[in-house]
Amino acid sequence: MPHATASWLVDNTSLGFEQIAEFCGLHILEVQAMADDLASSKYTGRDPLHSGELTLAEIEKGQNDPAYSLVMQKAPVQVSRTKGPRYTPVSKRQDKPDGIAWILKSHPEISDAQISKLIGTTRNTINAIRDRSHWNIQNIQTKDPVTLGLCSQRELDAVVAKAAKKAGIVDEVPADARLGTDKEALIAELKQERVDAASAAAEAAQEAEAAAWLEAKRAGEDAGVDGAGEAAPEEPAAPPSE
Repeated sequence: MPHATASWLVDNTSLGFEQIAEFCGLHILEVQAMADDLASSKYTGRDPLHSGELTLAEIEKGQNDPAYSLVMQKAPVQVSRTKGPRYTPVSKRQDKPDGIAWILKSHPEISDAQISKLIGTTRNTINAIRDRSHWNIQNIQTKDPVTLGLCSQRELDAVVAKAAKKAGIVDEVPADARLGTDKEALIAELKQERVDAASAAAEAAQEAEAAAWLEAKRAGEDAGVDGAGEAAPEEPAAPPSE
C-alpha cells in the first residue's frame, strides 16, 4: 500500500518528498499533494516500522542526508485469497443469478460446489434458483457466465470437462455417411469451381469482343455520314386517312 505508507512518512518523519516518492514508487507531486492535503483521497497512514519494511536507523539516515535513498529492509507480504468464495466486482454481482441459471440449465452435471467456486456464490443461492424460490426469480434470465464476465471460457471448459468425466458423460458425435468420401467430394467441388470460372471468363471475353465490334461498327457508320454530308431529313409521315 504505497499511498498509505507515504502518508505515514509525510506525517511522522522529516524525509524529503523525493525520498518518500522514490521509496514508495510514487510521483513526487502525489507526495506533495498528500502533504498539502490536496489529494483527492485521504489515506490512513500505514506504519512501515511495524511491518519491518523500514527501521528507525534507516529513517534517521534519510533525515540526516536529503540525497540518501531509503533501502527497504523487508519486502511487504503479499496478501492472497486462498479460502472463501470467488471475489466478484460489485458491478457484476447482480449478474450472478443469471450465470447460475445458465449453468443449471446447460450443464446440470456440474455440482453445487463447483458452481460456488466458479461463480463465487453460495449453495443457498444455487438451491433457491434451482427450485425457483429465489426472491428475484421473475427477473432472472439464463446468460452465459463468460459473456457476463463472471469467469473465463477456459475456467468454464475445465469445470464442464471435469464434471462430465466424473458423471461418465461421453460426447457422442453422430455418424455422417459423407465422412468417408469427403476427399472425393472436395476434389469434385474444386473441379466444378474451375469449370464454372473458365466458363464465366469465356462468356465475359465474348461479351467484350461483341461490345468492341459493335462500337467499331458505330464508329464506322458515323465516319461515313460525316464524309457524305448531312443526311436528308426524313419526310413527315402522312396523316392517317379517315
